[in-house]
Amino acid sequence: MRHIELNNEITQMQDGFYQLHKDKEALAVFMEEARENTVHFHSVAERIQYMLNHDYYYDVLGEYTMEEIEAVYDAAYSEKFEFQSYMAASKFYKDYALKTDDQKQYLEHYEDRVAIVSLYLGRGNAEKAKQFASMIVKQNYQPATPTFLNAGRSRRGEMVSCFLLEMDDSLNSIGFNINTAMQLSKIGGGVALNLSKLRARGEQIKGIDNAASGVVPVMKLLEDSFSYANQLGQRKGAGAVYLNIFHWDIIEFLDTKKINADEKSRIQSLSIGIIVPSKFFELAEKNEPLHVFAPYTVYKEYGKHLDDIDIDEMYDELMDNPKVKKKALDLSARDMLIKIAMIQLESGYPYLMFKSNANKEHPLKDIGTVKMSNLCTEIFQLQETSEINDYGKGDIIRRDINCNLGSLNIVNVMENKEIREAVHAGMEALTAVSDMTVIPNAPTVKKANEELHSVGLGAMNLHGYLSKNKIAYESAEAKEFVRTFFMMLNYYSIEKSMELAKEKNETFKDFDKSDYANGTYFEKYEENGYSPVTEKVIQLFEGIHIPTKEDWSQLKQQVMEHGLYNALTISAPR
Repeated sequence: MRHIELNNEITQMQDGFYQLHKDKEALAVFMEEARENTVHFHSVAERIQYMLNHDYYYDVLGEYTMEEIEAVYDAAYSEKFEFQSYMAASKFYKDYALKTDDQKQYLEHYEDRVAIVSLYLGRGNAEKAKQFASMIVKQNYQPATPTFLNAGRSRRGEMVSCFLLEMDDSLNSIGFNINTAMQLSKIGGGVALNLSKLRARGEQIKGIDNAASGVVPVMKLLEDSFSYANQLGQRKGAGAVYLNIFHWDIIEFLDTKKINADEKSRIQSLSIGIIVPSKFFELAEKNEPLHVFAPYTVYKEYGKHLDDIDIDEMYDELMDNPKVKKKALDLSARDMLIKIAMIQLESGYPYLMFKSNANKEHPLKDIGTVKMSNLCTEIFQLQETSEINDYGKGDIIRRDINCNLGSLNIVNVMENKEIREAVHAGMEALTAVSDMTVIPNAPTVKKANEELHSVGLGAMNLHGYLSKNKIAYESAEAKEFVRTFFMMLNYYSIEKSMELAKEKNETFKDFDKSDYANGTYFEKYEENGYSPVTEKVIQLFEGIHIPTKEDWSQLKQQVMEHGLYNALTISAPR
């Protein structure tokens, strides 16, 4: 195809320069081809009727009049959107645009997808739908892939981005979580699982030594499960597993990603992450040996799993307790950091999740503990362990995690001076995703979503904004900008969640036990100023209201009075 040839010519040097203009040529050729291969409609009404008659769209006419639908399409098309690169256009038409059932023709242009997504998330409110369409088409706010791909379709997966599951140390729990992971992968989400409670290889089962197989065989089962369960072949299954760095099997876990690993143990498509408490860095700082523990012996001695105890406080006690099986690794804590870095260089893994820091800043610490993270290591929510029993005995279902994600584009919201508007629209859209999500085949996720309404509004294109304004990435000015911008993101997301709680007369479960309810969460914002001080960054925020200490104090009082609808609001620095 000519557009592919033109795109490939970009990297061919001419007079010492890359031929960047070839991208625009490739884009023009591709868009002409896309227009020729798109089903044409003479009006919005004709489009909607066709999509309903052929079971492509949900019953949008059950929520809106045709005039309201046309107004949302007008809002999407009024911005005169144009793709800026060949890659962007080809990505949209390949992965997002709805196609005919035979996959031979496109049924949507970008604005059409924006309009139907906005209508679906608007839930019958035409004004909200128009606001969503405006924010999305201006690229102030972008829904995550599952939402942008699935919203408004009649035959679709769910709109949730990813899920986190807690696996207990039993075959019942292993089987339950593998099935749950497959069910979640089927509907289009990435899934991460915490394996830290599993017995180490060689531990006892029913008093018999060397009976447990360890974590690696479970990883192999999960890898095959994610390969099998994808979303109608349209989106590949994606999974990750996390393990505590003090788990007995940590070396075998890491070695699954080595290039020269044995094929029986090598993990190819499953992502891996390490849960790292602060105690590990204390050992590394002192250049001390690194000991790991057999988790089942910890559970037998204390009635709590290794992953559930505060190892920062109990490490020395575990070391001194002869009933807890332990071993010194052949490498020190510092050497472990080197090993991790080497494997990261080879494979890009493991992710690192700093558990102690996450829980220190966790506003729901009196409700539950942050135990792990997701495929992108940006979600830190409380999680609980369910008890999965034999048939007939009943299970005790507790809360896992679902991630309802979307992002602001920092360049656009700063240049359009619409931070508050974009954050509020994003929070509305994400809350709609949470409220409309029903996942009956994953009861632990369903419970968490219904009780906590957690969402993760993030921000992207920071590097683009800094580059555009000639600010070095790690400079003091960059840090100052980030400090102010993400404070504002946090402020307006909490403000909107408070308004939603007031509007719905409902808060997330156990709000009264949170740091929001007692006001302690807001203290650092009342005590410290987050406004920029350097002239460069002050100019960047010119014409944009920056919340003050007084604004935070007022918001604190409103939150303490009305509560919050969402237990967590952002997937970005707090």
